[in-house]
Amino acid sequence: MRKGTATLPLHGGRAPRWLFDRMKRLARALVEVMVEEYGSERVLERLSDPVWFQAFGCALGFDWHSSGVTTTACGALKEGLRGAEQSLGIIVAGGKGAASRKTPDEIVAWGDRLGLGFADELVYASRMSAKVDNAAVQDGYQIYHHTMIFTPAGQWAVVQQGMNEQTGWARRYHWLSVRLRDFVCEPHAAVCCDHRGQPLNMVAAASDEARRMSAVLACEAPEKLVREFEQARNLQLPPRHSLGSEHLRPQSLRRILLSTYERQPKGFEALLGIQGVGPKTIRALALLSELVHGAPPAYEDPAKFAFAHGGKDGYPFPVDREAYDSSISFLQEALSKSRVDHTERMHAFRRLKEFGGR
Repeated sequence: MRKGTATLPLHGGRAPRWLFDRMKRLARALVEVMVEEYGSERVLERLSDPVWFQAFGCALGFDWHSSGVTTTACGALKEGLRGAEQSLGIIVAGGKGAASRKTPDEIVAWGDRLGLGFADELVYASRMSAKVDNAAVQDGYQIYHHTMIFTPAGQWAVVQQGMNEQTGWARRYHWLSVRLRDFVCEPHAAVCCDHRGQPLNMVAAASDEARRMSAVLACEAPEKLVREFEQARNLQLPPRHSLGSEHLRPQSLRRILLSTYERQPKGFEALLGIQGVGPKTIRALALLSELVHGAPPAYEDPAKFAFAHGGKDGYPFPVDREAYDSSISFLQEALSKSRVDHTERMHAFRRLKEFGGR
């Protein structure tokens, strides 16, 4: 993959209706062409690639220097595929704000409609990916957008985004099931952001011992841990640490640990999956893992990618509606002809390549 950095400022406003209607049609045409040529699994792979996703958003005509490409492109994809999910083998659930919280219900509804026996596994993957990026990776970006794209065969991709309220900049997280080996150890296909910092990163490979000790500590009696914490409150931590004992109060720590003690999680992933376990719980256990057992977590930022955006504001040039409609028609025509026979299909794609060059 290519790597690079670029600032991604927050912009107000939204895509106008005339543009969003075209975005939906073009998104559907592009997906239909890719499914016809490469299959639905390849579409998920593309969406998990931040470079391709950014190019996808730019091709749809969104701002080239705005963070809104994530929510708008995912929204156009979901609306564009509406009614064609079964024929294409690609289903989109979730979205921005309140829509993101409906993702599990949408997955279950599709599971019932298609008779999928693994809907619960998809729901778990959706919730765990969001939990990881909101609690296990504490980088200052609050998740507000979550979209899961999956196939009837069980493959899935997640594209979600968080916002840093202080800076007004965004961070996007990409997940892909076929590359996932462990939800809590280097799980991302990519993380793209405007800049890198020093967050608490409990899913880094270097945090393995901290994860193990956090799960062990979560199973111990709260009173014992609070006593150890109070005894260690004056410990001078290295300056590289982004948190310390002053960030936690024994009273709140006792309440945090009581819920984990009652559940007795078997590992860090089970700990993270407990309802109510959020950033404060993970910070407390990460701190105690280092104070009590000398198992420091990693503070390496997972962000590696950040890119520019697409063009409704007239940059690098205003959207040419006539050319946009011609592109949609061209893709639909090429797809229609491609289904005649293989020879005609290859001819259509050669024409498509020539059209893109012009």
